[in-house]
Amino acid sequence: MSTSQAIYAGWMEIPNSAEDGLARTQAEEATIAAMVTQYAGALYRVAYSVLRNPADAEDAVQEAFLRVLRHRDSLDEVRDRRVWLIRIVWNIVLDRKRRAKTRPETDDVAEMARVLPCDGLSAEQIASAAQYHAHVLACVEKLPAKERQVLHLSAFEELNSVEIAQVLRITESSVRSRLFRARNLMAELLNHSRALK
Repeated sequence: MSTSQAIYAGWMEIPNSAEDGLARTQAEEATIAAMVTQYAGALYRVAYSVLRNPADAEDAVQEAFLRVLRHRDSLDEVRDRRVWLIRIVWNIVLDRKRRAKTRPETDDVAEMARVLPCDGLSAEQIASAAQYHAHVLACVEKLPAKERQVLHLSAFEELNSVEIAQVLRITESSVRSRLFRARNLMAELLNHSRALK
């Protein structure tokens, strides 16, 4: 085959785009599966902190990953997937709260106490830890909504002020001032309860 025939043959070749598409889809699915494994627990905690219902929190996480599937073409553009996913689930739960316009007054503290770690502790220590854990959660619930949100994202989800600002769409200085107020209010609530004992 002459050089010109080889060039023409190369021009005439049709790339196998179906194989490329399949490989890309499999890579995207693997990426999303890894994201589910890595971030589902954190997203559940964020959703539960707002919705206070395990089934609703699971639905919110599932909806978040469905949105990720719909926008999987843009996964490469996302710089911090954890913050991006938390923002998605945060928006979902806030939309649900707005639609429901109600918040249950009682939390399932027994559910939270049930999942506390208990390796190597006596029954008395487990009961004491569960009681203290429930008390701290009750104090967190007494905080104003803005301070409670920032404290939850900082303390429980371990987001920094830049990430919290991205999730809540507020400035970093607002995050820092809300976090400062939340910590001071928590200290007052915990000190007040100790004084009553």
